[in-house]
Amino acid sequence: MADHARAVAKEAVLKPSCALPENMPKIRGYDFNQGVDLRAVLNSYLTTGFQASSLALAIQEINRMIEKRLEPVEVEEVNESEESCGSSHKSGCTIFLGYTSNLISSGVRESIRYLAEHKMVDVIVTTAGGIEEDLIKCLAHTYLGDFSLCGKELRLQGINRIGNLLVPNDNYCKFEDWLMPILDQMVLEQKTEGIRWTPSKFIHRLGKEINNTDSVYYWAYKNNIPVFSPALTDGSLGDMIYFHSFKNPGLVLDIVEDIRRMNGMAIFAKKTGMIILGGGLVKHHIANANLMRNGADYSVFVNTGQEFDGSDSGARPDEAISWGKIRADAKPVKGSSDIAAAALLLAMALSSLKVAMLDHYSWCMQTPLWFSLSLWPRPSLCTPTS
Repeated sequence: MADHARAVAKEAVLKPSCALPENMPKIRGYDFNQGVDLRAVLNSYLTTGFQASSLALAIQEINRMIEKRLEPVEVEEVNESEESCGSSHKSGCTIFLGYTSNLISSGVRESIRYLAEHKMVDVIVTTAGGIEEDLIKCLAHTYLGDFSLCGKELRLQGINRIGNLLVPNDNYCKFEDWLMPILDQMVLEQKTEGIRWTPSKFIHRLGKEINNTDSVYYWAYKNNIPVFSPALTDGSLGDMIYFHSFKNPGLVLDIVEDIRRMNGMAIFAKKTGMIILGGGLVKHHIANANLMRNGADYSVFVNTGQEFDGSDSGARPDEAISWGKIRADAKPVKGSSDIAAAALLLAMALSSLKVAMLDHYSWCMQTPLWFSLSLWPRPSLCTPTS
C-alpha cells in the first residue's frame, strides 16, 4: 500500500511533458551585460513574458497595419463616395486612433501629438476631455501631485485632481476667455454663411485657432486628420457651450453628418486598423464604425479593464469579433497595461512609419526592431509525443 502511494506521488511529480513546437519562443530577458541598447531591450519584450510579451504582440499588429498602409493604392480605387467622406488621403490601411482624456492630461499627449504631426494615423476619436485638455495645456500648465491628496483641501484651494495630476481651476477660466469669442464667431458664420457645424468641424476650427505646435489638434488641423468626439459636450467644452447658449444662443452641432463621415471612412477603406488606448466611448465608437465593413482587419487594445462585469471597456477582442467589429480571420491583441507606461513604446512603433515613407517603402530594412518582432510566431498548442 505504501509503495503504491509513493509510486502515485512520483508519477504525479514526474509527469512527462508533451513536445512543444520547435519554433515556440523561449523565455529570456535582456542581458544588461551587453550595455544599454534600447532597441535590443525592446526586442527582448516578446520573450520576457506577461504584459511585456503582450506589448510586443501589439507592436507586431501595429507593424502589420503600417506595412499594409504603405502599399500603393491605384487611382481608380478612389471614388466619389470615398472622397465625400473627407479623408485626407487614400492608403492601403486606414488607421483609427482612439484614446481617453486622461492620456491627454498626462505626458502621453506629446506622443499622440507626434503621431498627428507626422501623419501616422488617419482618424482620431476621443472624448471631450481629450480635446479640451490639449487646448488648455496651450494656455496653462498641468502639474504632478499625488493620488492621496485630500479632495476637500484641493477643492478649497481651487485645484482639480486627475489621478496624481493637478490642474488649477484658473486654467479653465483661461479656457473660457479663449473659447467664447470663437463660439461667437461660429454662431455668426452659421447665420451669415450657412455653415453647418459638426463636432469634427468644431475641433478642426479649434485646432486652427489655437495655432500652437504643442497641440495635437493644431497638427490634426494642419494635416487634415478628422477628429471625432460624439460626446463633445461631456466636459468643460460642454460647460462653455452651455453658458454661451444664454449669452449668444443658436449654435447647432450636427452629429449625424459626423457619423456618416466616420462610418464612410471605414466602409470605403481598403483595410482598417484600430489602435485604442483606454476604453468606453472611444473604443466602442471606433469598433462600431468598423462593423460597417464587417470588422477591422487589424486591432490593438490597451487598457486595464476586465470583462467580468460585461463592460465594453473590459471586453476582449474576441467579443468584438462576435459582433462583427473585428474580422473573424484577424489576429487582434489586447494588452493589460497602464497606458502611460505603454504608449511611448507604441508611439515608437508607429514612428517607424515616418522612416518608411522617407525610404520609399524599404522600411523593413531601416527599422529592424519592429520588423524582427514580426518574425516571431504566436505560440500554438503543444502536440503529444507518441
